[in-house]
Amino acid sequence: MKDTSQKIVSAQMAAEHALAAQSANQKVVFTNGCFDLLHAGHVDLLNRARALGDMLVLGLNSDASVRSLDKSPERPVVPQEQRAVVVAGLAAVDWVVIFDQPTPAELIATIDPDVLVKGGDWPIEQIVGASQVLDRGGQVQSLPLVEGLSTTGLIQRLKTPRS
Repeated sequence: MKDTSQKIVSAQMAAEHALAAQSANQKVVFTNGCFDLLHAGHVDLLNRARALGDMLVLGLNSDASVRSLDKSPERPVVPQEQRAVVVAGLAAVDWVVIFDQPTPAELIATIDPDVLVKGGDWPIEQIVGASQVLDRGGQVQSLPLVEGLSTTGLIQRLKTPRS
C-alpha cells in the first residue's frame, strides 16, 4: 500500500499511472471535487466510484479553484494540502491531483479516464469532460448522493446554535 503522501501527484504523473493501468487492460476512473470537510457522503461516493474500475484518480480543487466557484466566501474551510492528505488516506483513492482551474476539463484531458464520475447533483450532460470520455467509448456516471449529507449542510449546522 502506498504512503498517503506518495498518492498526491502531478497531473503528468497521474496520467502516466493511468496509461500504465490502461495498457494492462485496467479501467481508470476519474472524479473531482472540493472535498472540504470530508463526510460519509464523500466516502460513499468515492467507494462507489472506485468500484467502477481498477484505479481511481481524484482531481481536487485547489483553494483558488474553490474560491472561484459559487460557494460561500468562507470556503474552503480546510486548506488544499490538508484536504489532499485526507482524501489520499482513503483506500478507494489511488491518486490525488490538485488543480487550479475552475473546472477539471484540462485534467480530464490529461488523464483520459475510461470512466468519469460525479455526484447525482450533476446531470450527465452538465458534467465537464463527459463528451470527451463518451466520444472515446468511455462511461460517464452521475451517482446518487446520500440524502442529507453535504458540506454546505454541515457548515450550516455548525453555524446554528443548539438549544
